[in-house]
Amino acid sequence: MPILPMATEPSALPAPGPRATAQPSATREERLRQASLELEASFLAEMLKSAGFGEPRESFGGGAGEEGFASLLRQEQAMAMAQAGGFGLAEHIFESLKARTHD
Repeated sequence: MPILPMATEPSALPAPGPRATAQPSATREERLRQASLELEASFLAEMLKSAGFGEPRESFGGGAGEEGFASLLRQEQAMAMAQAGGFGLAEHIFESLKARTHD
C-alpha cells in the first residue's frame, strides 16, 4: 500500500473550532438551522451517553483507546440521528429562534 504525502498547505487543513460548518455567505436562517441541528445533536449525544451507548464491553475489546473515542462515536451518531430528523427538537428550536430574531 503506497504512503500518501501529508497535506502541509494551510488551505488543505480543516478550519479550527467546533464544527466550523457555517459558511460566511450562509443566510441567517441557514445559520439558525445549523445551530438548531447542532443543539439537538448535543442533546442526543447526552441521551446516548446516559443510555450507555459507546461504553466499553468487558468481554472483548476495551482499553484506553476505546474509552477515548467513545465520546466521538456518540457525537457522530447523534449528529447522524439529528440530520435524519431526530425527534424534531431542532425544528422547534429553529422556529423559536427565527421568531425571536424577527422581533
